[in-house]
Amino acid sequence: MNEAEATQRLWQLSDLVSPMAVRIAATLRLPDLIADGATTAAALAESTGCDPSALSRLLRHLVAIDILARQGDHFALTALSQAMREGRGQNRGPLTLDIHSAVGRIQFAAVGLLESLRTGGPAYPLVHGRGFWDDLAVNPELGAGFDAFMGSGDESPFVAGYDWSAVRHVVDVGGGNGNRLIHLLAAIPSLQGTLVELPGPAQRAEERFGDAGLAGRVTVVSRSFFEPLPAGADVYVLSAILHDWPDVEAAAILRRCAEALSPAGRVLVAEQVLDSGDDLAAMSGFDLFMLICCGGRERTLEEFRMLGREAGLSLESVLPGPLMEFAPAGG
Repeated sequence: MNEAEATQRLWQLSDLVSPMAVRIAATLRLPDLIADGATTAAALAESTGCDPSALSRLLRHLVAIDILARQGDHFALTALSQAMREGRGQNRGPLTLDIHSAVGRIQFAAVGLLESLRTGGPAYPLVHGRGFWDDLAVNPELGAGFDAFMGSGDESPFVAGYDWSAVRHVVDVGGGNGNRLIHLLAAIPSLQGTLVELPGPAQRAEERFGDAGLAGRVTVVSRSFFEPLPAGADVYVLSAILHDWPDVEAAAILRRCAEALSPAGRVLVAEQVLDSGDDLAAMSGFDLFMLICCGGRERTLEEFRMLGREAGLSLESVLPGPLMEFAPAGG
């Protein structure tokens, strides 16, 4: 790579205009509006309440970066903008790209990355005035959107990845909108479930359990997972929870699970595991995302093992998913 190529590559990596243009297109729902027939700059400006001249300039740039295609005065969708539509694509469109969504607000907090590096803490409260979890708690619409994002994934690998045959009662710790428990209970009719969540998501989950006809098989407990958990279940599930927290808090969450376990009980942790240099490189951006959001981090298998040991748990097995099964230490 020569100097000119290096300079161009650096600009591509550091340019903030194109990423913001994409996010504003998602925030304004331009792909959905175009799909519904508003294909000219004038029609899009009227639908979005934008200045026609300024919006035309945005549309021109979206064409330049292959988000949109242009045919005379009309704009059309490309494969990229199709994936930006409501409910489309692995990123679930506006749930992640809209600057007002929970994930969008985390991304915007990246402007505070320097302070995160200096303090080791999250940048989110520096940019938005309160911590991420507090932001979700005081803004029900934001919290509901985050629940929808976290609860819209495919749970079949989780259901199929563990032997549930001897499990009678499972507690989903921090189970969001209940999507995981709904899939699990639907697949295993003999299973009883408990969901532990904060008041907002707990209420939304309870409504979903009722809609799914599962109210008689699920108990919803409205509390923090830093408080004592319902005791005596066979399995306690932590799915994408520990990476939200620094080591001290992550160990405290595991310790609450350990305290609630029976001697034969298990804690099932579903998390990305960094077990090679390739994983560390591939997940480096998301690792910084977790730092910016809430001071969390991605971890290696050995780091999970150490967290478990600190909480009084022993890593018993690693299953596809990946799923890490912990047992009471010495049990």
